[in-house]
Amino acid sequence: MCKTLSKRLLTVALATGMSISGAQAASLPDTMIWTAYDVGSQGHSEASAIADAFGKASGTRIRIQPSGSAIGRLQPLVSGRADYAFLATESFFASEGVYDFSERRWGPQDLRAVAGRPSTFGVPTAADADIETLEDLKGKRVAYTAGNPSVQVKCDAILAFAGLDRSDVDIVMFPTHKASMSSLVEDRADATCTTTTASQLYELAESPRGIHWVDIPADDEEGWKRMNEVAPVFQPFKETIGAGLSESSPANMLAYRYPIIVATADKSEDEVYEVIKALDENYDLYKDATAAIQRWRVSDAGTPPIDIPFHDGAIRYLEEKGIWTDEMQEWNDARVARLETLKNAWSTTLEEGEGMDEEAFKALWKEKRQAALSK
Repeated sequence: MCKTLSKRLLTVALATGMSISGAQAASLPDTMIWTAYDVGSQGHSEASAIADAFGKASGTRIRIQPSGSAIGRLQPLVSGRADYAFLATESFFASEGVYDFSERRWGPQDLRAVAGRPSTFGVPTAADADIETLEDLKGKRVAYTAGNPSVQVKCDAILAFAGLDRSDVDIVMFPTHKASMSSLVEDRADATCTTTTASQLYELAESPRGIHWVDIPADDEEGWKRMNEVAPVFQPFKETIGAGLSESSPANMLAYRYPIIVATADKSEDEVYEVIKALDENYDLYKDATAAIQRWRVSDAGTPPIDIPFHDGAIRYLEEKGIWTDEMQEWNDARVARLETLKNAWSTTLEEGEGMDEEAFKALWKEKRQAALSK
């Protein structure tokens, strides 16, 4: 919405005694579609709480479209059938054109972050599985989610931390994130990799099996080196929020950003500005909805590093709030430049790879991608 109309709304609000937040909220689209993880997941719960807050403040109607796969969350966004997506590390993969996004129909996607809250990720196990260390995962049943590189790469990285890979454990592949999370309480797996507040984990904690979080030692330099060779986007974090966790019973995990509210780069700058503004100004309406949702403060969720560049509309609001710095802009510019480099390399690959079968095309893209990044 144009600045002139926004100013008019503000003038009307002041003249009639309406709240400033009410004037702001009226600038949001009347309806929106968001994608998120499965029902019961942390991402879906937080998307629902934020959508409800937007609805209460402005009457905006938001439909949450859940999907257990990265492709299922991204396809509606890039095709224009969804306005925003609550994503995890798949936003990084999609912008880089790796894993599932190295296929000819995908390639590097021009995505932008609206905001993304700090989150943690670890290894919950059934307490009766006797898994005390990451090395103890060897030979155990570990639940993975099919078609979800965001979760899979974190699991692979955690295994690498312990000097293990998939061949060292009994991989049990489930079709959805929800099924993977439920597998422990159903005794179909012994461990999995996930965030700490999925509803199924609270069920596990209350079940006869019980819950235990495997320690990822912050001081194991060699372990972190092996992990970051798989995916260089993680750092240590001591978590106290989640199933089986508290201030007196924390666990060492890895930190990243999840959920990330993602838009396409061509999304209206004014609309994205209004969305992050609503996220900030309506914070009190959703901040108590889940255990970790208070980390959506824009002073935390609106700062890099993050998986993809920030949208110009978000940056405009963050600048107005005094949060965005010159150093953050330098980071964002470099991230955009990297994405543009990959998009150019992808165009070259499409031309040279015309007529190749899918496997040969992926091999060509891997070569072109590495060559482009090395420059």
